[in-house]
Amino acid sequence: MPSSIRAVLFDIDGTLIDSNDLHVQAWAQAFAERGHAVDRDAIAGQIGKGGDNLVPALLPDVPPVEQKGLSKAQGRLFKQVFLDRAKPFPQARALVERVAAAGARVVLASSASQEELDHYVALMGIGDLVAASTSIDDVETSKPAPDIFAVALEKSDFPAAQVIAVGDTPYDVEAAAKAGVATVALLSGGFDRDVLTAAGAVAIYDDVAALLANYEASPLAC
Repeated sequence: MPSSIRAVLFDIDGTLIDSNDLHVQAWAQAFAERGHAVDRDAIAGQIGKGGDNLVPALLPDVPPVEQKGLSKAQGRLFKQVFLDRAKPFPQARALVERVAAAGARVVLASSASQEELDHYVALMGIGDLVAASTSIDDVETSKPAPDIFAVALEKSDFPAAQVIAVGDTPYDVEAAAKAGVATVALLSGGFDRDVLTAAGAVAIYDDVAALLANYEASPLAC
């Protein structure tokens, strides 16, 4: 029986690309450079959000101008120091290829900048497989707000019932749910299974390789 899933919305960082810890390091350095002491574990717990939501969660008393300054500092550091260290998870391209081969549209739904997104697409060699993409540059508010997934859903050209998301953080799961889309979650981003389950993930796999290995029995093929 053909799958009812007509499009898959892929998060990038921590899902297809092993970059979450690099983002933690960049945030820690940005905070330190601007005189803020923030625990790395606390930062890790907020990864998956854009700076507009991450900074207020960690430093709620910092004024908006400093929040924006911190976000810009982290973006600069990540691009200059850490971006080239980010690598695709094993089987990342193969999973995207499998989705495309099944006839589903591949749509990227990332809190990364468009520049970072383009870098990752080239790094994975998936430009020929991606039907559409959404970055933080396309929306006003990052995850866990629904904006990124809402735009990605619109670009998929299918109703939410025929679309599924793949992400690695509770913020992916929450953001997609607000857009009416269910999420398959991966443990590769560093969040515990219980956290992803509580957020509402419909299935959980270790990483993209495990999802690919179990593709036919996964929600992507339902």
